[in-house]
Amino acid sequence: MALSKEEREAFLAEPLTAVLGVAAGPERGPLLVPLWYFYEPGGRPWILTGRDSRKAGLIAETGRFSLLVQRLTPTVRYVSVEGPVEESASATAERVREIAGRYLSGEALEQYLASPVAMEESVVIRMRPERWTSSDLGAW
Repeated sequence: MALSKEEREAFLAEPLTAVLGVAAGPERGPLLVPLWYFYEPGGRPWILTGRDSRKAGLIAETGRFSLLVQRLTPTVRYVSVEGPVEESASATAERVREIAGRYLSGEALEQYLASPVAMEESVVIRMRPERWTSSDLGAW
């Protein structure tokens, strides 16, 4: 059963891991990788990735990407959102803390923020959602 707009936005706002999908060129399937993302109901989903990463390069080439977020319990539920890049900008320490803070807290968050991964040159890529697909397979 499809989710309502409010249900899918609330679900997407949960700190779940997304699967990023982006076209990877002719003769290839899409690049599909898990990653952290940020979303607040009514807003624009965004991701943070290394400036020189394959993900960033492919998104820059195609100008669009997809995110799929799912859970298995208590029922199988998913939300997929796809659209063009609305904005791409250098990541600030504030954005890195904001996205990492969705997934980590306390000492784990501070250790991550002090790590080389958090310090690499990153880019924030914001999507303008065009297409949504969602379902709760246990809502019969």
